[in-house]
Amino acid sequence: MQTYYYLLASQRFLLEEEPFEEVFKERIRYYHEQEKEIDFWLVKQPAFLEAPEMAQLKAKCPQPAVAVISTNPQFITWLKLRLEYVITGEFQAPSHSIPEPLASLTTV
Repeated sequence: MQTYYYLLASQRFLLEEEPFEEVFKERIRYYHEQEKEIDFWLVKQPAFLEAPEMAQLKAKCPQPAVAVISTNPQFITWLKLRLEYVITGEFQAPSHSIPEPLASLTTV
C-alpha cells in the first residue's frame, strides 16, 4: 500500500477564487526542469471521500470538492502554507474502502 497525502477544498474556492492554475503550472514546469517525475494530481470530486472513514472529512468540506493528491507530503505542506480554507490529510491505498486513490466521481 502507498500513502497518499491530500489537500482538499471546495472547487469554487480552489479553482475560481485562488490563482491555483498558476501555482500548478509553475510546479509542473519546475518538476520538468528538475527531471522529476510528477507525483501530484488534481482530482475533481475525489472518490476517496466516499469511504466510510472519510465521512466527517466530507462533511467539513463544501461540495463539490476538489483535491490535490500527492505521494510527496512536503508538496502538500508547501501548498497548505500558500492557501487558506483547505484541509490536509493522508490515506492508504489501494484498500477495500479506497480501491483507486486518484478516482473521481465526475466523468469529465
